[in-house]
Amino acid sequence: MSDSHSLSQDDLFATVRSGATICFRDHGNPADPAILLIAGLGEDLTFWPDSFVISLVARGFRVVVIDNRDVGQSSFATAPPPSLWRQVLARPRSDAYSLADMAADAVGVLDHLGLERVHLVGRSMGGMIAQTIAATEPARVLSLTSIFSTTGAKKVGQPALSTMAILVAPAARNRTAAVRAHLRLTRHVAGTAYPIDDAAEAAVAAQGWDRSSGDVAAGVARQIQAIQRSGDRTAQVRRITAPTLVINGDRDLLVGPDGGEATAAAISAAQHVVIPGMGHHIPEPLVAPITEYIVQHADRVSEGGSHVEIS
Repeated sequence: MSDSHSLSQDDLFATVRSGATICFRDHGNPADPAILLIAGLGEDLTFWPDSFVISLVARGFRVVVIDNRDVGQSSFATAPPPSLWRQVLARPRSDAYSLADMAADAVGVLDHLGLERVHLVGRSMGGMIAQTIAATEPARVLSLTSIFSTTGAKKVGQPALSTMAILVAPAARNRTAAVRAHLRLTRHVAGTAYPIDDAAEAAVAAQGWDRSSGDVAAGVARQIQAIQRSGDRTAQVRRITAPTLVINGDRDLLVGPDGGEATAAAISAAQHVVIPGMGHHIPEPLVAPITEYIVQHADRVSEGGSHVEIS
């Protein structure tokens, strides 16, 4: 349970249909409408800023955050990770799991909590997982917010070549290297208007390393493989009927802004918000406006509208 100043640090666990154990934290009043936050590639649940979660709780929402499989305190897969050449060539191993499997994990947490319908908010890979839930489990979704994500189509949402050079660097094998790698990537992709807070980001990366119950590098490689195995999901995304809000910056070097454009174009009546100067990062100055967009979107849905009104 959380108040306006602090959040519970209790890690809770649900065993889902696949047999995986998914870690989650549950904040706010259980009687309030629920928002499920799904983080991105290699990010555990602590990568959502506390201020982001507190802002949503303060506006009358129960907020559930999860560790995806292969990160944090959730189960790590036993299958070997794909080699670097498989990742570069997008040739997943035959035993790869998919975004659909990760979506089923998230739905399993909802089942564990007895939550029939929720507002979904996903960032980057988490946006892909949220899109998958909205497309395949429409009865469970009150609204969808997809943040700096994409459809999987090869011609959109691709990283810049400068970002690829960073992504193919050898994986970190200790805490210090993990912090250094996180700072390097985050500085590069954070956008032009919002320089990162080095100390805060170092703390986030260190905490993520410390919370990991498995091989971080292998987990990230298998999550990349899940995205690649899932391929172009445009046809699936077109089936989404939930009121949808798409948010991205215009300076994203990790998931190109055209990924957001393609997502919004594929979903009927989706509202698209492009934040000038924002990259692939949610800095503290953008927590308030982004959570306000989400709250307005969710509140409008509860009032019978189709999307948020953006002035």
